[in-house]
Amino acid sequence: MSSLVRSLGYDACVFASAEAFLTSPQLTETACLILDVQMPKMSGLDLQAELQARRSTIPVIFITAFPEEHIRRRAEAAGAIGFFGKPVDGHTIIRCLDEALSTRRTSA
Repeated sequence: MSSLVRSLGYDACVFASAEAFLTSPQLTETACLILDVQMPKMSGLDLQAELQARRSTIPVIFITAFPEEHIRRRAEAAGAIGFFGKPVDGHTIIRCLDEALSTRRTSA
């Protein structure tokens, strides 16, 4: 996924965990997050909730091997820009990323 994002001319950082992201200097510089629902310790949904608690406006896109409808509804209710089951087509991610970044630019 990071290769796809970089091929579009964007910077991409990969983090070992949600906690690593939350303590990184990139937290305040991040324009969009692409998350898995299932991650060690803190899930993608938990990270999304933590960011909301911090009043973050970072757009979130979820990609998951387990695209269950109740999880999709929860993510989207919390403001996720996209929620996709694996494997996901690169063009789909590109469109969603473009939408997330244009939304971020117009709200900044």
